[in-house]
Amino acid sequence: MSEYGKLGIDYDVLDESKRSAISFAQSTSHLLAQHGGSAVEASRGASAFVLELGGQHLAFVVEGLGTKSIISRHWWEVAGEDRFADIGVDAVGAIVNDVVSVGALPLVVNAYFATGRSDWHAGESGLGSLLAGWRRGCVLSDAVWGGGESPALPGLVSPDDIELAGSAIGLVPSEWGPILGEELHAGDAIVLVESSGLHANGASLARSVAAALPEGLLTAMPSGRRFGDALLDASVIYVPLVAELRMRGIRPSYLSHITGHGVRKLMRAPADFTYVIDELPPVPEVLSFLAEHAGIDGREAYGTFNMGAGFAVYVAPEHARDVVDAAAARGMRAAVSGRVEAGERGVELAGLGFSYAGEELELG
Repeated sequence: MSEYGKLGIDYDVLDESKRSAISFAQSTSHLLAQHGGSAVEASRGASAFVLELGGQHLAFVVEGLGTKSIISRHWWEVAGEDRFADIGVDAVGAIVNDVVSVGALPLVVNAYFATGRSDWHAGESGLGSLLAGWRRGCVLSDAVWGGGESPALPGLVSPDDIELAGSAIGLVPSEWGPILGEELHAGDAIVLVESSGLHANGASLARSVAAALPEGLLTAMPSGRRFGDALLDASVIYVPLVAELRMRGIRPSYLSHITGHGVRKLMRAPADFTYVIDELPPVPEVLSFLAEHAGIDGREAYGTFNMGAGFAVYVAPEHARDVVDAAAARGMRAAVSGRVEAGERGVELAGLGFSYAGEELELG
């Protein structure tokens, strides 16, 4: 059993639930016709749902931050530092990074802040920092914060914590059309864009690891930096990179937001290809520390966390270096890391000597 399985989080079960939901959702697609629109069925199971309306393609997504907000609360308690602004950015990043993965640029982001008691919003709760962080995430995404909902749910949400989630609508550039992997070809290059660390995936395991350490979140890593401090580094928002690619006239053949399932997300496209990675980005210290103290090997770590690669851009090989330059222009580090090859669906990490078969990622 994986370390996540021991925490009651089984991705196989969750993925099966998603597939069941998709089958029910597809049965409602015809209802768009009465509004003059149609569903892009190829987007079912993708990172965002795409529909066509009035000659334009819109993308819609709902996403949540998970349990990382608990780490920010624990950090405040033990270190006295308010990091709620960072998790505000994290939550927006989780949403908009999914939107851009289908080639859409976000227009509107809405927030969902659920608490176990209404007075979480009063006093020294971190609310002001959270709101500033959410706004910063929207500014980084060039998206308006449209509104949201903030229910108090006693008995359902812990009275000490806040559940962060939200939704977004994005517009697919008319000259692009939705990017769903249908134009992916053998020979395409894979450019990996670096992450800042944990991002929005792995917080439950991180909390479990911290609880077992003598000094908990205050534990110093080899660099001297404290574990909890590094866990709360804000996620990278990749919207500016996709906007830069559009400005430069570079249309990717596919895009992948690498979160849960780790590098297995590299084979999210529906076609049967082998995704060969020769060069991986440096692993952030916080992730190597987390994997070591969770007792998981390299294969499970790379199949669970981003391990330093937060986003992947697939592009014709002659444009690969241009993508790296575009990332640098927006303050991101990227490298031409691999290629798409004809063959059975799977991911090969050539330098590490292990691979993942297609059946290890079945999302839709």
